This record gives sequence, C-alpha cells and structure tokens, in this order.
Amino acid sequence: MKSDAQAPATDAAAWGQRLAHIYRDIGERAMRELPIYNDTLDVEAVGFRVFNGTIIGIMVTPWFMNVVMPAGEMAPAASASTLRFRFPAGHIEFILSDVNHAGRIASCSLFSPMFGFADAACARTTAEAAINELMLPADGKEATRRREPATSAIDRRSFMRGVLTEQHE
Repeated sequence: MKSDAQAPATDAAAWGQRLAHIYRDIGERAMRELPIYNDTLDVEAVGFRVFNGTIIGIMVTPWFMNVVMPAGEMAPAASASTLRFRFPAGHIEFILSDVNHAGRIASCSLFSPMFGFADAACARTTAEAAINELMLPADGKEATRRREPATSAIDRRSFMRGVLTEQHE
C-alpha cells in the first residue's frame, strides 16, 4: 500500500485490514498456545487513517495492542531500529520490524499482555480512545481538560471529622 500524502482513507483501512489478516495467521500458527494469549480477544485493526502523509492505526491482538504504521519509506532496512514520529499529542518512539507479507512496520506498544481486557469490545474501545488521544494537541483545551482530575481533592481535616466536602481553592 502506498503511504504518501495522497493515500485516501480507504487505503489506510485496507492496509490495517491486511495487517490484521497477517496477525490472525501469526496468532493461529505461533501465538495461540503461548501463556500471553487472551482467548477472549480477536485480532482487529482500529482507527486506521492517514496522518501527515502516512497510515496510522491501532492493531489489537490477543497478545498485544500497538500503534502501528508502515515504515518502509520512512526507515529503509539499513537504518536504525527505532523511529520517532510527531503526533499532535507529542513525539512517540516506535520500534521498527519486518513483518512477513507486510514489509517494514513501526510499532509502539500500548498493552502487552492483554489480560486486562475482558472482551473484544473493551479492547476496541480502549484502542479507539488511544488513537483519538494521539490526535489531540498536547496543549489543547480538550487534552488539558482530560488530564484534570474529575473532582477536586477532599479537605483532609473535613474528612477526618466525617464531613465529606470538596475543597475549593
């Protein structure tokens, strides 16, 4: 798949589906019997899109959840083993590897193993949230709001007296 600035969203989705098919095959052949394999999950390509001229998305498998992108044009085989890429949320460092039938890819691990996920819907929701967070500017209003605590701290003295009121600063 072409990953230049002209690549439409359908190319991104197709590349993600192709990679998912490859990981399904890897799962069946090599991963299913390993203790890190979560049988309640499936292989799924989530949120694949074009960003700054390259395809980006989240690959969910029963053994990992990674941010992935094709890296062939950005990191030829003779280059280093890592790649740093800038997203609105900030720079992310990726590990480069060659995946049979997919070529050179860049991966950034989010979760491994995947036993913290009860089912595929939970893993998918987490992957969707992760890709959306990557696309939020780190200093943007929405990202800042999400980092703030949902409630303010409770006044310790009031807590000790049994009065649970929020501390207002």
